[in-house]
Amino acid sequence: MAALHDLGSFRRFGFLTLAGYSMIAVSNAIEALRMANRLAEEDVYEWSVLSLDGTPVASSNGLSLMPTQSAKSIEPFDALFVCGGVDVRRATSASVLSWLRQQGRRNIAMGALCTGTFALAEAGLLRGYRCAIHWENLSALQEEFPEIDITDDLFVIDRNRLTCTGGLAPLHMMLRLVEARFGSVRVREILSQFLLDRDRAGNERQPVPTPPGTPVAMARALDLIERESERALRIEEIAAAARLSVRQLERLFRRHLGVTPAAYLVGVRLERARRLLRQTAMSVTDIGVACGFVSSSHFSSAYRSRFGRPPREERRQGTAASSSTRTMDLPA
Repeated sequence: MAALHDLGSFRRFGFLTLAGYSMIAVSNAIEALRMANRLAEEDVYEWSVLSLDGTPVASSNGLSLMPTQSAKSIEPFDALFVCGGVDVRRATSASVLSWLRQQGRRNIAMGALCTGTFALAEAGLLRGYRCAIHWENLSALQEEFPEIDITDDLFVIDRNRLTCTGGLAPLHMMLRLVEARFGSVRVREILSQFLLDRDRAGNERQPVPTPPGTPVAMARALDLIERESERALRIEEIAAAARLSVRQLERLFRRHLGVTPAAYLVGVRLERARRLLRQTAMSVTDIGVACGFVSSSHFSSAYRSRFGRPPREERRQGTAASSSTRTMDLPA
């Protein structure tokens, strides 16, 4: 088995697919290895798609990867990646957690793609590590696991833990392993094959979603709001970050978004609150505080105004939906 500190010696990879996993994340990770093999003109890397019982698992787009092998009947890997996607909490069964802890005790390198980081955190395998997760789940993980250093980086390689966000990020993370073995020239060759114009570093921040045609100054304001919405941001501070006057900032927001900066800030806080209601077991009161609302009544009123129902109803409906669609745990 590869030495944990030597990324260049990693050769065998396992990808444990959880229900609803992100196909694009898994495919990009594997494709980096496939292209490295093609350019090397030999099978320098091997990989296996896994589930606990060997049954192909449906991804978020309804398709499955084949062949899928049983995770319990295969030899140890140099690195094992947990592949998550939508509703990762429901997909992380007790059987999955038990198996992950067993692998953790074997001291193999472990990683995660997209939301698979949640499963590693829930299994207790990320304490003392830095890690990354898709931005939609970032706030929930930070609130639920304050002992873990969770970043908004594209990907993080911290000793024997390799975690990343979704989309193209897994490809760029796997290229770090290729680079450690073959050098930067081979990485550029792979990027050229995939028609990518640049390599991306892990410490690049996940991009904040912005409307098409957003002016640069306004993008700076949106970035500050999205990343620090939970604290008491003043409009003057947002304007300063955008390098605009308050009046200029308000004009830009009205022209491009149809709302004031203050209203947009409240909207961002409410969207974050909705994710926490759906993705965590935090109390409604704690979620309101975590999202910057000064009182439970203010939070409830604002939430009802935006989404048509109070936070507690959102929590009840989310719990009911999760229970009605819960799949049977995989066998231990």
